[in-house]
Amino acid sequence: MRRTKEQAEQTRVAILAAAEQLFLEKGVAHTSLEQIARAAGVTRGAVYWHFESKAHLFHSMLNQVRLPPEQMAERLGDCTDGDSLLALRELCVEAIENLARDEQRRRIFTVLLHRCEFTDELREAKERHDAFINQFIALVENLLAQPHNLARLRPGMTPRLAARALHALIVGLFTDWTRDPSLFDPLADTGPLIDAQLHGLLREWQPPTS
Repeated sequence: MRRTKEQAEQTRVAILAAAEQLFLEKGVAHTSLEQIARAAGVTRGAVYWHFESKAHLFHSMLNQVRLPPEQMAERLGDCTDGDSLLALRELCVEAIENLARDEQRRRIFTVLLHRCEFTDELREAKERHDAFINQFIALVENLLAQPHNLARLRPGMTPRLAARALHALIVGLFTDWTRDPSLFDPLADTGPLIDAQLHGLLREWQPPTS
């Protein structure tokens, strides 16, 4: 039984790897489950055994490189009053820097941002992706609404607007770098870019010295 489970996991990994490569080359809409099965060296039935649809497969691929909302909430929730915004800053910087450190992450986000049309076939995947985005924005909004952080927002800036502004910057950096890596260096430039945004949102912002 142990060997069977290990073989099943190996098959699942092979299917995900084949899907990732084909989505990158052909685009999600122009890749079929049958093509993925052939590339993975398995039957179409094996694909359906692990993934009930292309939307399910696509969502599972994204989950390989996304930090679950529960883990994001845990990282931000364990902070004291004084360092919750620093933790948020580090979370944002880490997300973008990891594009340069992790080739798989770069490939998968390139698929999401540049090789994917959310057709009817991918409606479920789009709904799940939208829910993930909304969870992140809500998490940041709730963090900024805490009294000790709310007092730091610039006049006229609400937690809702600040959360959306920060998310917009992150999406823009993801999109630009996966389109053209020469635009900026994720390892050298991400911190200053995030700090510039936080300077615009907060009355006072002191970046970490290290």
